[in-house]
Amino acid sequence: MTFTTTLTSPELPNPYSVPLESIDLSDPRLYEQNKWGDYFRRVRDEAPVHYQKDSPFGPFWSVTRFEDIVAVDTNHNAFSSEPFIIIGDLDPELPLEQFISMDPPKHDVQRAAVQPAVAPKNLKQLEGLIRERIVTILDELPLDEPFDWVSKVSVELTSQMLATIFDFPYERRHKLPYWSDIATAAPEISGGGASKEERFAALGDMVNSFAEIWHRKAAEREAGEELGFDLIGLLQADENTKDMIDKPAEFLGNLGLLIVGGNDTTRNSISGSVVAMNQFPEEFEKLKQNPELVANMVSEIIRWQTPLAHMRRVATEDIELGGQQIKKGDKVVMWYISGNRDERKVENPDNVIIDRKNARHHLSFGFGIHRCMGNRLGEMQLRITWEELLKRFDRIEIVGDPVRMQSNFVHGYASMQVKVSAKK
Repeated sequence: MTFTTTLTSPELPNPYSVPLESIDLSDPRLYEQNKWGDYFRRVRDEAPVHYQKDSPFGPFWSVTRFEDIVAVDTNHNAFSSEPFIIIGDLDPELPLEQFISMDPPKHDVQRAAVQPAVAPKNLKQLEGLIRERIVTILDELPLDEPFDWVSKVSVELTSQMLATIFDFPYERRHKLPYWSDIATAAPEISGGGASKEERFAALGDMVNSFAEIWHRKAAEREAGEELGFDLIGLLQADENTKDMIDKPAEFLGNLGLLIVGGNDTTRNSISGSVVAMNQFPEEFEKLKQNPELVANMVSEIIRWQTPLAHMRRVATEDIELGGQQIKKGDKVVMWYISGNRDERKVENPDNVIIDRKNARHHLSFGFGIHRCMGNRLGEMQLRITWEELLKRFDRIEIVGDPVRMQSNFVHGYASMQVKVSAKK
């Protein structure tokens, strides 16, 4: 079960044919039509800190160059994450509180509660399970006939791993990526196409499902059972989050955050890696000849794909950035998707180069106190996927054009027809 919808709007114009001040980088059509590259290139060159005074999400500043994004992301005193990190605003009828949308000290204690789930020791234990599952997924793929890579590989792997780290019922695991999709798909949040009714119903189902797990695990803990490092158990075990079940906005918000964080980076990087190897076949040949490059390729793919296109902040004071005067209270959007293609920082940024030097130095995981908590888990899943792909398949070919997500936040794929051929 996956929430998907696509736009049927007319093709967007050439970005150089419209006035600079009217360019709206929040328009979800840029991403659904895969037209964002030239728009951001123009803005990076001509107005790297760009003001859009009239958008469906209100006025906002776009920060588009690598170094300026780092400057904002590492200054949480001047640029607050509250009340929300997506460009749009929350529906007041569905209030959410998430630690990614909090400033210290509350951010720090809530993040610390779940951090052990992705600690090195736990990741090492998960590696064998990830490999076992990806082997099963790949061995069940049909050979030499089209299938949807997104549902059969990307969503399947991430839903299995989400079920593991949440200790969620395995037979109901496909609800997790659906909840992830719909959590950020409201028109007022990201330009998505989810109706209010569907979104509220889905999030209600999510809360009820996790409340059952919470109470079950609480009873097991009370009975003296030894619990693992799943996210619900960790929240219960921490003094600062043990009563989160009694705070509906925090419970819903942090569940949504952890599900989206565990789903989108990995899922869309796995899909994006197949797009990249089709778009740059010489790099695929290089990878087949040098499988030891997989680990470096993983970082390069995550840079090139940039699974989450932006994060927003709110200025807490009047401040200058990139020659522009930002006022206290202004919305400031860091476009990671643009900074990762900044020619001033990355040589040939539109190309995938699997042996690129310093490939890990990208923006996709953010910087500072909000740097992605699960980055190593996401990288590990993508690495193992490609280690096993190279053992099995000589050709991984996209058939037709991928269907891209309707969102200015999640930069990903709704579906993608692929054919694979066995290694001789």
